[in-house]
Amino acid sequence: MTSSARPELLAPAGDRASFLAALAAGADAVYVGLKHFSARMQADNFSITELAQLTELAHKKSRRVYVAINTLVKPDEIDKAGRLIDRTVRLVAPDAFIVCDLGVIELARQVGFSGEIHVSTLANISHQRNLSLLPALGVQRAVLPRELNVDEIRAMSEACPDGVTLETFVHGALCHNISGRCYWSSFLGGKSGLRGRCVQPCRRVYENKGQKGRYFSCLDLSLDVLAKTLLTIKNVSAWKIEGRKKGPHYVYHTVSAYKLLRDEPGNPDAKKQALSYLEQSLGRPGTHYSFLPQKPKNPVEAIKQTGSGMVVGRLSLSGPGKASFSPRIGLLPGDILRIGYEDEPGHQVIRSPKSFPKGGRFDVRYQGRHRPKSGTQVFLIDRREADLVSIVDSMQAELEAIPKPQNKESQFVATLPAPFKSPRKMRSLTYDVWRNPPLDRIRTDFGMWLAVGKGHSLPLTRSGQAWWWLPPIIWPNEENEYVALTDLLLRRGARKFVLNAPWQRSLFPKHLKKETQLWAGPFCNTSNALALKVLEQMGFCGAIVSPELSQEDLVSLPTKSPLPLGIVQHGRWPLGLSRTLAMDLKHHMPLKSPMNEVCFTAKHGQNIWIFPSWNLDLTGKSRELERAGYSVYIHLREPTPKNVPISERPGLFNWEVGLI
Repeated sequence: MTSSARPELLAPAGDRASFLAALAAGADAVYVGLKHFSARMQADNFSITELAQLTELAHKKSRRVYVAINTLVKPDEIDKAGRLIDRTVRLVAPDAFIVCDLGVIELARQVGFSGEIHVSTLANISHQRNLSLLPALGVQRAVLPRELNVDEIRAMSEACPDGVTLETFVHGALCHNISGRCYWSSFLGGKSGLRGRCVQPCRRVYENKGQKGRYFSCLDLSLDVLAKTLLTIKNVSAWKIEGRKKGPHYVYHTVSAYKLLRDEPGNPDAKKQALSYLEQSLGRPGTHYSFLPQKPKNPVEAIKQTGSGMVVGRLSLSGPGKASFSPRIGLLPGDILRIGYEDEPGHQVIRSPKSFPKGGRFDVRYQGRHRPKSGTQVFLIDRREADLVSIVDSMQAELEAIPKPQNKESQFVATLPAPFKSPRKMRSLTYDVWRNPPLDRIRTDFGMWLAVGKGHSLPLTRSGQAWWWLPPIIWPNEENEYVALTDLLLRRGARKFVLNAPWQRSLFPKHLKKETQLWAGPFCNTSNALALKVLEQMGFCGAIVSPELSQEDLVSLPTKSPLPLGIVQHGRWPLGLSRTLAMDLKHHMPLKSPMNEVCFTAKHGQNIWIFPSWNLDLTGKSRELERAGYSVYIHLREPTPKNVPISERPGLFNWEVGLI
């Protein structure tokens, strides 16, 4: 936190110019990614030697630097990730690591990192009791979900244990799905958002009852003047601006805006100037989203423009391979322009080669078979105004005076837990997980999704037979109900629970009866032995692994795991979960992508699940999974609407593709 009581302004940087722009605008801290293990791998990101120089410059100006190591670590990447962390600690000396994988927390401890650990929003700290588990893990800050409203943020603040503070987003891109609960990009091609390589299928055009629209493409979050409300919440230690793929113009203007809104909340002139900065920042149109619970805003406007940048013209086709547009504003040398959307023909990103006056003619060439349509919008997505270039160049001169550190390789090797040894008589278990189980047909173990209002419906004699699955997200206003529900089930003889966030351990008493089994569910996104070690320390006795892993990863993990493992072998695995839905959509109705991929939505509790029209299906790999050492096999029995056509396609997910 900053030296005063006010929250720090935390700025994004995906390259050197943006980092320097953040410092120039007055950011108190800058968060960055490296070339590997970063949740924004599409950004340029930093080499360790470059980041070491930038961090020294920041520290000379009394600013802080946070390094994001916030992706899943695959089974055979532990030493690679550890060496990266070790070199970063020794050469960069960051003030904090931002993490989502429990194994990375353990790696940071093993390399001797003495700075702060911040738990990423990807880890889904979504309700109050979650925070109570953080001190034991050595975590100092939780990055909250974007979906929380101000009352929920306040409730989280009041639950903060000593030494733990909160970080909230105030500006930047909104994902349709909840962070850490989106598998869309991975499901459709192995490029995982949990690995920092999301291809944003939610931004595509989908067809709903013959009407095409961007039904999952959100506006940007922009709290603007409402951010001052956060000043009254004592444990909010940072205002976070999203945008590590953005340029220096965006970073400079957004940081400048929120600095004014934080430092002069009652000054109308400062407010006016701040709003002007945000208007110029070249993001998407903004929304307050659900920040005000009494006035929530739907962030999806399916028929409107939701591309980032300012529309500065429309293409006119002027011949084979040629087009032009007339700029609505003057353009500067080096300005960056985007032609159309990524899923439209002729899409490209170009630089302005020189100055163009308003109303002039800007010629564009396009290549290949994809001819843009006449009228395609042209967006200005980053500016190169002379004043900002001069500021960045001046700071660049300061940077060049800092010597590069000697880049020494790391010899770090992680200390791994002893692998679990399966008893000879241990039998494998296969069971189905239902929303409403057909009890008259079930005689063996079964799973049931735990939901408020449904926990009482199971006959007393069956409570101990069921595996109770907790939902992937529990919100602050649901916490007390789930505490009461788990307590009721324990008193009724329930002994088997599957928790779909590690932090849901906080819903149970610290000391449980010996026969009570807590398993980490597949939404815990468990993917390596060190994460499993931490789960074991938290009191879990088994784990159902991340469904995103490839054949190689799935076969490798049981040989290293300190816990028995399970796997979702078959069923309707979701593309993602959300807390919002476009007003144009109705649940249980088919939506079709341009690639003829069909999906539908269903609401369970407060969460909206988005399902594909085909199943995950690894039943043909049973023998290989058994030989690898899996002992529990899960079938998800999600109901399929009658009017949704079932797709005939392989359900191997990442088995053959490999998680990228």
